Amino acid sequence: MRVAVVILNWNGKKFLEKFLPALIQHIEPDAGIIVADNASTDDSLAFLKANFPEIRIISNPDNGGFARGYNLALSQVEAEYYVLLNSDIEVTENWVSPVIELMDRDASIGACQPKIRSYLEPKKFEYAGAAGGFIDKYGYPFCRGRMFLQIEEDHGQYDDVHEIFWATGACLFVRSKLYHELGGFDEDFFAHMEEIDFCWRMNNAGYRIMYCPDSTVFHIGGGTLPKISWRKTYLNFRNNFILLYKNLPESWLIRVFTVRLLLDGIAALKFLIQAGFKDFWAVARAHFSFYRSLSKTRQKRKSIKQGSVKNLYKGSLVFDYFILRKRKFSQLNPSRFIS
Repeated sequence: MRVAVVILNWNGKKFLEKFLPALIQHIEPDAGIIVADNASTDDSLAFLKANFPEIRIISNPDNGGFARGYNLALSQVEAEYYVLLNSDIEVTENWVSPVIELMDRDASIGACQPKIRSYLEPKKFEYAGAAGGFIDKYGYPFCRGRMFLQIEEDHGQYDDVHEIFWATGACLFVRSKLYHELGGFDEDFFAHMEEIDFCWRMNNAGYRIMYCPDSTVFHIGGGTLPKISWRKTYLNFRNNFILLYKNLPESWLIRVFTVRLLLDGIAALKFLIQAGFKDFWAVARAHFSFYRSLSKTRQKRKSIKQGSVKNLYKGSLVFDYFILRKRKFSQLNPSRFIS
């Protein structure tokens, strides 16, 4: 098998039922489909066995989240390329070939993503990936086509093959050999931002991450955790601190964390006023968890060659968005991206 499309499933029967037929219809001849199940408690597996017996199933022993789930599954999959595909994605005709052809032409490309548009609002990009991911020096992720919660309509403005900082885990094409060489995802992340950490380590190893506009998929989003969830708030804030501490250059650490402590305090107060105590407490818990794991994270940091900040935005997205009112990726100053 040259290309393995691997769907991580947890209680996602409704998505498998809805989106597997289109995936089977549009799969390439040299590609195979695998469902890795994270110990689902619904009848996902019974449904698959009864309706799609041709699809290989890998049963993980527990629900270790996105990171551990994929690490366990991909250790059992042999292919040249992996495609990590969310269960709540609708693929389109010829969605695999353009990406694989792009990666075949350039051995320095370690990972790639297609255009991600919204399944619910098809004219718009989708939050989790849009037209390729970036991050600012303070750890705030954003995309071509998505700045915080401001999401653009797709008018072809990002229809160029483009190098990016991170590719979305919702539909991630990656060289299998490189995935295993880099140790896969950091399982302490559980879910959220593990793909950014993985791509940052890929950057450190000298590989490039690309966006391919000739492939399009449609993503619902929030399939496992809803977009508004104290659990998601906790994971996002905790994992973001781990991400920064593991990967930032030494000379940036004190300044970045000083600013982030201030900004996180403001965010926590905003949550308290607007969303209630649960999200406020989620931010506090995220910080306590990060401090408790600092020794372990420091050991991870020592094993990584820091310093690769190519394509990182050296400005402040918070300042540009909330103060300067820049709501589109195209409004950012290109010279502020590190080349």
